[in-house]
Amino acid sequence: MNNLNLVPVYPEIFLAIATSAILLIDMFLPDAKRYITYALSLVTLCICAALTIADFNAGATTYTFHNMFVSDPMSNLLKLFSYLAVGLTLIYSRQYVTARGMLGDNLGGEFYALALFSLLGQMVMISGNNLLVIYLGLELMSLSLYALVALRREHPVSTEAAMKYFILGAMASGFLLYGISMLYGATGSLDLTEVGKATASGTVNKTVLVFGIVFLVAGLAFKLGVVPFHMWVPDVYQGAPTAVTLLLGGAPKLAAFAIFIRLLVEGLWSFAVDWQQMLTVLAVLSMAIGNITAIAQTNLKRMLAYSTISQMGFMLLGLLSGVFSGSNLTSAANAYSSAMFYSITYVLTTLGTFGVILLLARSGFEAEDLDDFKGLNQRSPWFAAVMMVLLLSLAGVPPMMGFYAKLSVLQAVLGTGQIWLAVVAVLFSLIGAFYYLRVIKLMYFDDADDTAKILVNKDMQVALSINGAAVVVLGLMPGPLMAACAAAIVKTLAS
Repeated sequence: MNNLNLVPVYPEIFLAIATSAILLIDMFLPDAKRYITYALSLVTLCICAALTIADFNAGATTYTFHNMFVSDPMSNLLKLFSYLAVGLTLIYSRQYVTARGMLGDNLGGEFYALALFSLLGQMVMISGNNLLVIYLGLELMSLSLYALVALRREHPVSTEAAMKYFILGAMASGFLLYGISMLYGATGSLDLTEVGKATASGTVNKTVLVFGIVFLVAGLAFKLGVVPFHMWVPDVYQGAPTAVTLLLGGAPKLAAFAIFIRLLVEGLWSFAVDWQQMLTVLAVLSMAIGNITAIAQTNLKRMLAYSTISQMGFMLLGLLSGVFSGSNLTSAANAYSSAMFYSITYVLTTLGTFGVILLLARSGFEAEDLDDFKGLNQRSPWFAAVMMVLLLSLAGVPPMMGFYAKLSVLQAVLGTGQIWLAVVAVLFSLIGAFYYLRVIKLMYFDDADDTAKILVNKDMQVALSINGAAVVVLGLMPGPLMAACAAAIVKTLAS
């Protein structure tokens, strides 16, 4: 084992250097050439993807930095979708941030730099094999997002949202650190591999460890935004600039999935019964409160925030379903790969949904109320169709990608014998379909209040169209992506 092997860390090293360079270059660019910052950011993501693909194709699991960092198929696949999520966010947001001049009167490169730094934090979280490394990645991501939420300094709603996010995020970090300290006290190690061995040995103090797990799961639940740790999600989603809301709702969910796997599955598998019960409560409450509360919302961003809460609750069903599989690696991998597929599906669908909101927004008009989508089909039949596809996917209607994602999670739940849990999930999904269908009804059956022409950049138009088409294609042919998720999980767990 080569503890000085830098090859697995090439994407992170390159991203850190490139982002710092972009921030410096942007300082010397005149306002008319700010597009260079945008282009450099996309090029950086493409190079990171190329480096990760090379590692992914090798299919090996490599530990480096004294086992603190791991590069395996799961981390590489999640990183690739994180690049895609951030790249699409930058494309969708370009017109929005330019029109609003996110800092002062003109667009600065801070939006792009902070977005890339938050991605770097997510990459560290995804590959962290040490409790403190995971925490460092989490804080790098969180601090970047705090700043992004408050980027419109003259906007009181954004400032208020940033304060709420910062205070509750600090509380979540405290929970997480306290849980980490208790795990360290019980096992004597911060290395997840050693933690796993210590917990499996049966010699640790169970009381201390269970208390540590409680604080650990609570901290992770805050970051994921599930009930009862969801109070920041609606306010921050609504108050943040829509471009930043898209960053919050996209790639960070993939990183959150990764640390659930790293901490709970790889590190604390021996205490699965304890954290499985917690995840069951979190999942049911999130699906219930998320779907029911979303019905009452008139602000689309706030509605999608409660939708996110319910969707994350559904994803937790896949994570907790692997627990019942015991030592059967194949059954456990099916459950975890279904949760991974669900996370990717959610991110791709959410990117497009907020992309349409950004498409309709213009200077002085945020397009975030439900009434703003009235008669969209009259103004733009194509983008109304794209939005309809994305909403149907979120609702789990066939043949969209979201249907197969929900089906695979439900199959995993049924495989555990927890029929009541599958019934509850289906019932709340039916309730959730109402508020998605309501938006479709407004787009197709109501007259438009706003007849202003929709102006859109070519890159955004193409990206949004591909995004919508991908949701349909991956719904009709989910096999390759599902197989990639399953193979990544099997290889990761086997290592």
